[in-house]
Amino acid sequence: MSILEAIVLGIIQGLTEFLPISSTGHLRIVPAFVGWEDPGAAFTAVTQLGTLAAVVIYFRRDIVEIVTAWVASLHDPSRRSGPKARLGWYILLGTIPIVIFGVVFSDQIENGARSLRLIGTTLIVLGLVLLVAEKVGKRTRPIESLRWRDGIAIGLAQAAALVPGVSRSGATLTAGLFLGLERAAAARYSFLLSIPAVVLSGLYELKDIGGENHASVGMTVIATILAFVAGYASIAFLLRFLANHTVYVFVAYRVVLGAVVLGLAYSGVID
Repeated sequence: MSILEAIVLGIIQGLTEFLPISSTGHLRIVPAFVGWEDPGAAFTAVTQLGTLAAVVIYFRRDIVEIVTAWVASLHDPSRRSGPKARLGWYILLGTIPIVIFGVVFSDQIENGARSLRLIGTTLIVLGLVLLVAEKVGKRTRPIESLRWRDGIAIGLAQAAALVPGVSRSGATLTAGLFLGLERAAAARYSFLLSIPAVVLSGLYELKDIGGENHASVGMTVIATILAFVAGYASIAFLLRFLANHTVYVFVAYRVVLGAVVLGLAYSGVID
């Protein structure tokens, strides 16, 4: 991987990680469009640690409050009913599905699931599901109204994002809208829920960086730093955007991009 590739892919990772358009899909599509090698699942997972740092810094106060309340609830069961403590428990509960599916289907995720035809299809399908969620969702519930069943449902949606093209933020945002959450509340919970999953995924794939057919350690570090910078800006933009706008622009983008990818893949222009 050249330094130009590392810079471009790092910025793309940061910009697309939190938008509901699939960062993993873009890290597969962009290299295919410009003739670069697939950076691989390990590069994708490790650069997500950069966007994770953006989440931790952006939501540092929320995280401290949630962790503090959760730890307190371990010693005093009466505190488990508090909103911050419940969020901590729901985040842990919602992380279980992606851990289980990630371990069971690790080979498929790293190899077969990176098919451009599959990515094009999932871009379109999840985009249409997001469209339905926007239309039928009541968007009246704040994040404090979450229940354990919501935590499981959104956690299962996050597990679907193991397939490139689905989008972690897209799947969890969609589930949140179906459950009646406000757009910004669904996005906020999506960001917080991503923290354990990204940490586990990044650490698991870290051993493969620098190996055969993967980016070097140096190029991965450059991409990860840029992913952090772009990711921080992406979080701020999305929260402001969703407070007053629908998700239709993301639906349109997903469907158009998915159609282009499928057309080029089936015609043999991209492999």
